[in-house]
Amino acid sequence: MGRLELGVTLRGGRSVASHQFHEGALRVMRPHYLDDSGQVCYVVVNPGGAYLGADLFVIDVEVGDSASLLLTTQSATKVYRTPGSFAEQRMAVRLGEGARLELMPDQLIAYREASYRQRTSVTLRPSSSLVMAEVVTPGWSPDGAAFRYEEVRLRNEICIETDAGTQLLALDNLLIRPPLGDVTGLGFMEGFSHLGSLVVVDARVDQELADELHHLTAGYDARTGISLTRTVAGTTGLVLRSLSNSTGELNHLLAACADLLRVRWHGQGPLNLRKH
Repeated sequence: MGRLELGVTLRGGRSVASHQFHEGALRVMRPHYLDDSGQVCYVVVNPGGAYLGADLFVIDVEVGDSASLLLTTQSATKVYRTPGSFAEQRMAVRLGEGARLELMPDQLIAYREASYRQRTSVTLRPSSSLVMAEVVTPGWSPDGAAFRYEEVRLRNEICIETDAGTQLLALDNLLIRPPLGDVTGLGFMEGFSHLGSLVVVDARVDQELADELHHLTAGYDARTGISLTRTVAGTTGLVLRSLSNSTGELNHLLAACADLLRVRWHGQGPLNLRKH
């Protein structure tokens, strides 16, 4: 079990923590600044090392007006056997005017007989910017055979807040339930075993960007599709899904897409998260 709260505000041209709280098996490491943009990077740590049955992890993040946060994890999130009940993570995110969040965790690894649910709720202003990545990987046994997890459920609810009220931009539900008789792939995922997702919400998202990202992903050993959400208060969302048999391939693909946005929109270099 664990709870983490993190608030970030802009002070003197740099984003800094205005509020921190942790309880149980969640905490963040000291902040890092990877370049001179003022964006702060925090690394979420789970000292317990894994999620188990009936575990609940709750994360609340608020990025204040004009502040910028890069949030990542120290290592992969591992979900082991969950007899009796699923493991769950609930994350609530709120972005202020001109605020920016890059959520770039390491992969989620679901092992044999694991059941996991992840619910992420994001509320943005029309001037906010969100980039959120996810890679789901099946665990493996020492002899190389694929472990069969029971299911992984991922739910993203994204809302745009204006002075006139709050409207739903997108509700993204994903259920991965490997067929019991399939020992080589995920069956309905066209024989692929790994899934990558990228969600981008920004007023600069449009069909031209979607086409450009789709062209960029063509150079990777993965099958990728991209769709746009509705537009609310001038802000549109983009959802990218990619299937592959390699965690590394999906990580490189999602990083390439995120890096394009970092350079074009924010004048930053490619993301280099060295974790030792």
